[in-house]
Amino acid sequence: MLNRTFCLLVLMASLCMPVKAQFNAERVLLMGRNALYYEDYVLSIQRFNMVINAKPNMAEAYFYRALAKFYLEDYAGAEGDCSSAISRNPYADNYYVLRGLCRIHLNHFDMAEADYAKAIEQNPMESGYWHNMVLCQIEQDAYTQADSCLEIMIRKWPKNSSHYTMRAQVKMAEKDSLQAEQWIDKALDINNFDGNALSLKAMFLLQRNDYAEGETMLDKAIVQLPRNADLYINRALARYNQENLRGAMNDYDAALELNENSFLGHFNRGLLRAQVGDDNRAIEDFDFVIKRDSDNYIAIYNRALLLNNVGDYKGALRDLSTLLKEYPEFWDGYSMRAQIRRRIGDTYGAERDEFKVMKARIEGTSHKKKSTKKTRKVDDNNLDDYNKLVEDDSQEVVQEYASAYRGKVQDKSSSLTPMPLFVFCYFVRPLGINHYVAFMQEVENLNNSHAFFAPLQVTNHEDAVVETSLSKLFDDISSLEGKVSQESFLLLRRAVDYYHVRDFESGIADVDAFLAAHPQHQLALFLRAQLRYSLLMANNEGLSSALNPRQIPSNEVRMSFRQVLDDYTSIIKNDAQQQYALFNKGNVHLLLHEFDLAVECYTQVIAIDAALPDAFYNRGLAYIMMGDVQKGLADLSQAGELGLYSAYSLIKQYSKK
Repeated sequence: MLNRTFCLLVLMASLCMPVKAQFNAERVLLMGRNALYYEDYVLSIQRFNMVINAKPNMAEAYFYRALAKFYLEDYAGAEGDCSSAISRNPYADNYYVLRGLCRIHLNHFDMAEADYAKAIEQNPMESGYWHNMVLCQIEQDAYTQADSCLEIMIRKWPKNSSHYTMRAQVKMAEKDSLQAEQWIDKALDINNFDGNALSLKAMFLLQRNDYAEGETMLDKAIVQLPRNADLYINRALARYNQENLRGAMNDYDAALELNENSFLGHFNRGLLRAQVGDDNRAIEDFDFVIKRDSDNYIAIYNRALLLNNVGDYKGALRDLSTLLKEYPEFWDGYSMRAQIRRRIGDTYGAERDEFKVMKARIEGTSHKKKSTKKTRKVDDNNLDDYNKLVEDDSQEVVQEYASAYRGKVQDKSSSLTPMPLFVFCYFVRPLGINHYVAFMQEVENLNNSHAFFAPLQVTNHEDAVVETSLSKLFDDISSLEGKVSQESFLLLRRAVDYYHVRDFESGIADVDAFLAAHPQHQLALFLRAQLRYSLLMANNEGLSSALNPRQIPSNEVRMSFRQVLDDYTSIIKNDAQQQYALFNKGNVHLLLHEFDLAVECYTQVIAIDAALPDAFYNRGLAYIMMGDVQKGLADLSQAGELGLYSAYSLIKQYSKK
């Protein structure tokens, strides 16, 4: 009887104890995904580790940990986690797709191709899988297989111009220029805005010396692919061949802004600068070229000429001597070196060089082989063509691998990404001394009373949480466990902690509990809106803060953000001068493509605080999205004047339009 009673007590205890301490793997997995969305990769990996330790057979946890490692560029580690996920669930096509991307980054194209083939078995109507498999085949020079796959793709998706463009690339790789151009023409018949097709068509036109039409094609390509430096370099050559030196120079400047390491950009800009007498800056360009390619003797000769022009005779002699060791029969080089040696008083050296030139003329070996074309190819090393611009021999178009895993880092590359919301947080990214500093008296009062775990900041430049701070935040959450019922204000402190560890749902629950007792508390409403917005952005994976006129949010998404707008509206109703709530409300309207309402909010912010550059910047974006580019440029200019210098790249881009 005693034993039965003891066993019953043990059984009851074992049933009761886990109720409080039960590990909710799905909840922790969701928190990890939230952290993943906000680029808190260390935190997300910790969360996924917890899930894997508790449920080692949960394939999803390995997949999301692989995704975090992929964003951290740990491709080998991500590949291993994808394999673990696949071994537990071999029927999820996205597991194979992510592993394929990892293998592409590791240059294991054959293995990546096999992954995409497996993904296609499970989901044959996903065109991105076919796209990546063909690119893997091209990387392996398997042109026959690539051509066969593209034939299937064109049958399945006859209106997708990129497939025709890829087939043109395969034909170009097979040296069949005639068929390649025919496929490009088909691509442009389907979609006259295909940037890659336009750039390839331009190359064919330039090869036929049709520079005017080639420039027109490149104009259109640049509108579609404004971040592609090679397009500006090609257009510069088209303009140069039409005697438009100023336009060519502008294009080389633009190309080097996008890719400061462009060999052709520096070489050709150096030649143009030399032609217009800008010798010192031309020398800088040739310095770059020679540093990258110390055996580029045409660049060395050009630099020698320029150094002579600016009076650096020692440098000019150094370059000429280097050149003549490699080209001992380049007689113009001896003539120039003789002139410089006479100028510095080295008569003996000058006479030796002059004798060599005279002997060559007597023997008939001094001659020039200068072509009539205004440019030369990259591999053309004829020193007599030293002052000709270089055109690239290649006709490659860099194709991007189709990937759903682009995340916020890639969103930032978008030209129309607004300045983010102002939030309450502990960690702020270091900024320049002239940057705008947000201030709220209520937050300052809280900091003076040491009410929070750390000094609370108001910022839209939040920094990632480091691992040591994460452990302290978890400790703070644990320490508040028995205190929140005694002093309700600690609910807000714990809600901020939850925000940093990306447990948005728990944070919202704490703020809701606080607002039940203090329904009009401004900071609590602000914090709840912040948590709700963060949760919605993390849960709507297809929703990007970057503005795209072709990606209009659905009515369902609009409805889900109404609670966020309601919180900001309540704050503004009680305090019409609360510029940060107005700014954030404008951002939500901007996200939902309600541009007129966004403009109204930002205009009110500017009336309250005309020193806030972010308001001018975001209102400028709203005007541009509404089609009023002039008003948008005016606002962006004001944002730039106030220290938000990223506005100037947008001004340059949209001024051309």
